[in-house]
Amino acid sequence: MARKPINFKTTVVENREHRLGTITSWDGSASELAELSNYSLGDGSCSSKGRACQFCEQNSPFVQGSSCSESMVLCQLGYVRGAALVQHSPVGCAVSQAGLNTGFKLGLKRHYTIENEEYMMATSNLEESDMVFGGADKLRQAVTDVFERVHPKIIFISSSCATAIIGDDIDGVADELQEQLGIPVIPTHCEGFRSKHWTTGFDASQHAILRQIVQKPKKKQEDLVNVVHLFGSDVFTPMFKELNLRPNFAVDFGTVEGLQQLSEAACTVGFCYTLSSYLGAGLEQEFGVPEVHAPQPYGIEGTSAWLREIGRLTNREELVEKYIAKEIKRITPKIKEFKKKLKGVNGFVSTGSAYAHAIVEVLRELDIQVDGTLVFHHDPIYDSQDPRQDTLAHVINTTGDIPFFSVGNRQQFQFYQLLKRVKPDFIAVRHGGLASLASYVGVPALSLGDESSAIGFQGILNLGELIIETLARKRFSNDIAAHVKLPYTQWWLDQTDPYILAKNPGLIYEDDEDTIPVEVGRVPVQLEAM
Repeated sequence: MARKPINFKTTVVENREHRLGTITSWDGSASELAELSNYSLGDGSCSSKGRACQFCEQNSPFVQGSSCSESMVLCQLGYVRGAALVQHSPVGCAVSQAGLNTGFKLGLKRHYTIENEEYMMATSNLEESDMVFGGADKLRQAVTDVFERVHPKIIFISSSCATAIIGDDIDGVADELQEQLGIPVIPTHCEGFRSKHWTTGFDASQHAILRQIVQKPKKKQEDLVNVVHLFGSDVFTPMFKELNLRPNFAVDFGTVEGLQQLSEAACTVGFCYTLSSYLGAGLEQEFGVPEVHAPQPYGIEGTSAWLREIGRLTNREELVEKYIAKEIKRITPKIKEFKKKLKGVNGFVSTGSAYAHAIVEVLRELDIQVDGTLVFHHDPIYDSQDPRQDTLAHVINTTGDIPFFSVGNRQQFQFYQLLKRVKPDFIAVRHGGLASLASYVGVPALSLGDESSAIGFQGILNLGELIIETLARKRFSNDIAAHVKLPYTQWWLDQTDPYILAKNPGLIYEDDEDTIPVEVGRVPVQLEAM
């Protein structure tokens, strides 16, 4: 089935669950999930809805917590240098701005050794009366104040759950202020309840960039490669220098001018298809900039395939082959050392979807056993619908099946059972909320806060060193576990199936004289005969 073009006539991006068939709860083996996903868009074993195989999820009767699409917009569009962002929201939605400012400064230091720039963000500070009478005037005032105080080249407006509920016309206000101020004022629709998974916020950011920032190419720059990036270290500049190429970073730490020139690049790459899929497909559709359709740049096989596709698109095949041969020769002795030290080690990966597939590949490159993985969502396809970007199939075909492959939106109450059934020696995580629970049960956590650390050939060595450092903290984690009591009942701790409530929602009861209510958190649960 041909891919339906992205619709840039509307300011609202199509949700992932509608566009890609994204799910947020599932449990089984990786091979079962890959078969059900049916990347080729056939009928599979489930009904096809829209343009993706949207199979049955194990929907939990409650969730313990999640993230928000607006948060993804804040850490994308808010990190564009030369731009400012106005959150049209109550002040509570802006509580993360202090932490994001710290991340912005750290990222600038990693990339440019710049330390004195500030994260340009403000909030319209909606209050109770605004929820009754509307907040459009506050939005106008906030955007005008930001323009007068910091003189940005572009102002983004992010929506919130509150503004969607009251129905403020942020598109109309943006058009009005754009004409008045003489700079682009760009709305993004990213309220948290719009999509069941927060990754739609990445797409909302990239939709705004493609619609109103990217310009028609004045000239093609054959040595320029668009890099869809978060806030990790710049590993691309030294890598691309070996190939006579230059990175153009989008979105984080990119400049307004760089975003305008996305259409002039030779190709577009990303470190994770969860993040880069929409922008890559949009640039290819609207401006003819080819997206690199290859495995992600992790492990020897994945990195080699990724580089070879870049070489093909930029006419640098010979340089690429020399670089691959040189790097493999360099890292092979060190990999052999790591394999000896890590023999018999069992790891567990818990990150976003495509990134988790990549980290599993690198761990297995080091001969680490990986029996269990938790991804925060699962996209059966990516926007290109090219099978070469099927990251789940790639890790299975390259390294083997993953027996316990779970999809869950960062639910702490499930994480205990996920760890209990595979008994890992360490976990690799990108989001710290799950790391603390692992420590409570004596499992040290490797934090992948710098998402670039595992990219490319050097990334294999980086990850090996980080794992050895993490395993050295095992005793510390055991000490924590000895003095911490988990906040769950014994009934829940005794369960072996993390998804028992999703499979049997009838276990959650109101008061019933024939049941024995036991609290799991604050939820009464029926105890059946064991």
